[in-house]
Amino acid sequence: MRKALPFNDTRHLQAHQFLVDEAYLLDAQRYEEWLETMTEDIRYVMPVRVTTARGAGFTVSPGMDHFDEDKYSLTQRVARMGTEHVWAEDPPSRLRHFITNVRTFAADDAGHVVVESAELLFRSRGDVNESALLSCGREDVLRWDEPGQAWKLARRTIFTDESVLRMQNLAVFL
Repeated sequence: MRKALPFNDTRHLQAHQFLVDEAYLLDAQRYEEWLETMTEDIRYVMPVRVTTARGAGFTVSPGMDHFDEDKYSLTQRVARMGTEHVWAEDPPSRLRHFITNVRTFAADDAGHVVVESAELLFRSRGDVNESALLSCGREDVLRWDEPGQAWKLARRTIFTDESVLRMQNLAVFL
């Protein structure tokens, strides 16, 4: 079992600040700015969660993902948000990303940190639809960007806490 960095470690404080700032960008739907917080080789993955017996040895469906995206596909999704073709988000959702239980771990090299966090997404859309909650755990890899002197998201894996998602769609970012 790997040991978490102490809360007063500079890398932990910077990673935590990264997640808080990212949540703000997503809540404000400032998606172009959000894309700038990612590396060019980003992988953004949400495996399909399954319910299995304790001894099965897996909790996600092998080879099945709700999405497995890179910088190009994320950029295309963000570009689409500004068009009339984004019916799943017109009118736009009202979002609140709650980030908690942040733990940071040293990686094999000083240019990366691994960050685990819990997220609760509140989503409300329109005036008549019921609001939705989505609870998940995330494992991120942040990479130090020397020219920009900042951490950037290099990989995110999202593990939902439900095997059946109760949201109408996944047109939002987690």
